[in-house]
Amino acid sequence: MIFDTDTTCGILIVSGFQYLLQLRDEAGVQSPINLESMSDRIKIREAMDLGNIDLVTQMINDFDPELLDMKPTLYFHLQQQKLIELIRSKNIEEALLFAQTELAPHGEDHPEVLAELEKTMSLFAFSEPENCPFGDLLKPSQKHKVAGELNSAVLESQNQQTTTNLHTLLKILHWSQDMLTQQKVSYPKMEDISSGIISNST
Repeated sequence: MIFDTDTTCGILIVSGFQYLLQLRDEAGVQSPINLESMSDRIKIREAMDLGNIDLVTQMINDFDPELLDMKPTLYFHLQQQKLIELIRSKNIEEALLFAQTELAPHGEDHPEVLAELEKTMSLFAFSEPENCPFGDLLKPSQKHKVAGELNSAVLESQNQQTTTNLHTLLKILHWSQDMLTQQKVSYPKMEDISSGIISNST
């Protein structure tokens, strides 16, 4: 599948991949985007990749002191990630203290996160938590998920687009195909987005 430069640029901007846009400019392709405006989101993403949650929290508060207060679920996910990083580094005593003093009270105030809190706390029960039923929490995909949530929150606070036009179109495509399938309507179904393979659905 081939995307035009505006579509590609939009994906990179929303996702916060500044270095790819820099390569694009170095290749001689003009970009209408001010890369400096992306620096805060880039630094937050890099700190998240390193597992430095204290630095991430500090940068978010420096950027917008009210952001985490206005989004308690996002704040929980950030604190949850800090606990995960403590468990990953085998700082069990510090992790237990942090869970009791920071996460437990948050769970009491916000019951909607209790299931996630219990799942995270279950990691303490295993000597090799990365191999337990909840080991996915220790995988890079978990950090990427929180990083994406933070990225969207920062974009929203700046009144910027939080999803690309392509992402919206794909959601509409999937929804439309699901509705047609439920209605047992025959239509040309997109089987594989990456290759553009279409089949006749009946």
